[in-house]
Amino acid sequence: MGVADNWVRPYQPGSGRWVVIAWEAFALAMLSWATVRQFDLIGHGVRVVACLLAAIWVVGAWRVLQLGVYVSAEGVLIRGLLRSRVMTWREITGVRMHRTTHRLGPWEIESGRTVLLERRDGGTVNTELWEQGVDFHSRPTVFKAVYQEIRNRHRRAADST
Repeated sequence: MGVADNWVRPYQPGSGRWVVIAWEAFALAMLSWATVRQFDLIGHGVRVVACLLAAIWVVGAWRVLQLGVYVSAEGVLIRGLLRSRVMTWREITGVRMHRTTHRLGPWEIESGRTVLLERRDGGTVNTELWEQGVDFHSRPTVFKAVYQEIRNRHRRAADST
């Protein structure tokens, strides 16, 4: 399956993405300043460092804005920070919520729910949809609605085959 032009993200991105982008700009500005100071750069050296880190910021900000899960009649497109993945509805046997926990020594720390896609081979794929993430942290009903939308699209695709 090729990348279709009809991918839609079934939710509006959260405002937290802009906080991430601003934080990236601040961190890269500090890195630029530290690099210039550390290596006593002047003139062209300063411009090269500034332009290089600005280009990295632009690419990173664009990817942050594009992050997410997109759906179409053909399947699911998961856009991550570094790579994207396309799965057809035929490759997916189920869509489920998963309660995420992290272990810290003897303690288990709950960190909310995520949406997983179950593959035909028995494996699972994380969709990057996280209840506590920048898109859904203060919008739990949107998180549940997106989960239901993906499940419904999967169910309709399975019924049509």
